[in-house]
Amino acid sequence: MVKVYSIATKENKFTYKKARKRGKKSANNSNQLNLFEDLYPKIIKINTNLSPFEEALFLDERCDPAAQEAYLKAIFADDSPADAYCNLGILESKNGNKIKAFDYFSNCLKIDERHVEGHYNLANLYFEFKEYRLAKLHYEIAVELNPDLAEIYYNLGIIYAILDYYEDAYLALFKFKELAPTDVGKKADALLKGLENSLMKN
Repeated sequence: MVKVYSIATKENKFTYKKARKRGKKSANNSNQLNLFEDLYPKIIKINTNLSPFEEALFLDERCDPAAQEAYLKAIFADDSPADAYCNLGILESKNGNKIKAFDYFSNCLKIDERHVEGHYNLANLYFEFKEYRLAKLHYEIAVELNPDLAEIYYNLGIIYAILDYYEDAYLALFKFKELAPTDVGKKADALLKGLENSLMKN
């Protein structure tokens, strides 16, 4: 099973997923075209009607370093604190501060134990630490909470393959292909092929 294990590496997994404020429109409206963004890339006007969390997300999606402080302000204001902790965890992980990221993801789940992105991102972090069984646990919780999120099945499939649960890996990756757009679903083809070969040999 060396072939499947060599394909199933952390470089192939989907990365962290930001939390959005529950029940409210995100500050970043992807359907709206900003005609002036390329002309004035350094000028950012923040809508004063945004809540502290929405302002933090607005800054985060523009890779503004002020996002970190803004998320902390959102937590202090008790505005979507679980989401803010989750996104702080992503920022810390990207900055190489894995222990701080773990702390933030844990705080997210202390506030909301059913926080899908919190479980998913914590699973990704455990994956990076090669704590595969803990990663598996949190991916499985995430998929229970949101069975329609394709990338969870992909990452779960990789974990199952690494842990030698080949049939479970195949089913998870097959489910990923069902849910993902066709071009994205092709990402699983090599793993599925390797798993098919292994399952036929057993």
